[in-house]
Amino acid sequence: MGEKGSWPEDHGFDINKGGWDVGSPIGGYYAPWDNPNLPSGPDGENLTMRLAKETINFIQHHKDTAFFAYLSFYAVHGPIQTTQEKWAKYRDKAETMGIAETGFEMGHFLPIRQHQDNPIYAGLVESTDDAVGYVLNALDKLGLAENTIICFTGDNGGVAAGDAFATSNKPLRGGKGYQYEGGIREPFFIKVPKLGNGQTCNTPVTGTDFYPTILDLCGADLKPEEHTDGVSLVPLLKGETLAERPLIWHYPHYGNQGGQPSSIIRLADWKLIHYYEDGREALYNLKTDLSETNDLAAENPEKVKQLSQQLFKMLEEMGARFPTQDPTWTAEREKAHRQNIIDKKWPALEKERLWMLSEDFDPGNDWWGSKITID
Repeated sequence: MGEKGSWPEDHGFDINKGGWDVGSPIGGYYAPWDNPNLPSGPDGENLTMRLAKETINFIQHHKDTAFFAYLSFYAVHGPIQTTQEKWAKYRDKAETMGIAETGFEMGHFLPIRQHQDNPIYAGLVESTDDAVGYVLNALDKLGLAENTIICFTGDNGGVAAGDAFATSNKPLRGGKGYQYEGGIREPFFIKVPKLGNGQTCNTPVTGTDFYPTILDLCGADLKPEEHTDGVSLVPLLKGETLAERPLIWHYPHYGNQGGQPSSIIRLADWKLIHYYEDGREALYNLKTDLSETNDLAAENPEKVKQLSQQLFKMLEEMGARFPTQDPTWTAEREKAHRQNIIDKKWPALEKERLWMLSEDFDPGNDWWGSKITID
């Protein structure tokens, strides 16, 4: 939430292990790292697994009382790193599936990755899976699995452009920082003892639903003044339905992934995107066009008007801030910048992708410190 004075322990958490100003792992995923709230362990210790172990230690000390553990891994944020063994596993898998000659297509501002064939990113994802499994196994061993609610989600889609240009989200379009489904659609799992597990639900929900859902599942009173834009998902867990409602996203700025300043509203299968650069609005039907390739705005002017009015009414009620034009911008400078990306950045990304997939790939520094030699 901010610098020291606005860390997790300043916002209601009793214990904070590893949370501070930044969202990326300073120093990398292998000890020694740089984190004022999580001292490094032995050289080569994996940060993701360390956070899992810290969580288990907390659970062990609170197993006889009600507890809330919020485990937010730095993975799979950049810099992407893995072990030589995991890289080899996914490098071989990519080769078996067939390595494409080119891996990117030019987007509005940046090249966007088109293939999920990054063996380093895959290894990083697996390390997160390993750590989640470690916590779940601990709950089993402690006899808490049948009395614990587990929620799992991500904060955005995989990074297809910008940062480490790490992955593709196809058939979804775009990725982290984008207005498309590849940027804002994430998996959301809820495991509640004896309640509807193993089922898939396609009703769109949002992160603000966490709070009322957990309150409801714990038998606590809801606090509508504190979760005005979230609803309890317990009916969905019981196989019931929720009243239809709009979901909105407000992204009134540029980001390093190449997304454009925009606001989004989704209602049922319809999704409207308002672009602040030129005021245009795009309309997609996600039921028939999940990849958002067919803009239906011209064919459905009344639907565009309805959703646009609803979107801006909600934004204004919330006191949302809107972008203003940059007086230093010129079309010539933007064109030159984009051409530079095409001429230099794109070829460099293609070269790097094939290098990571080559048999003799070696990132140096003993695989980011994950490979420790004891003489």
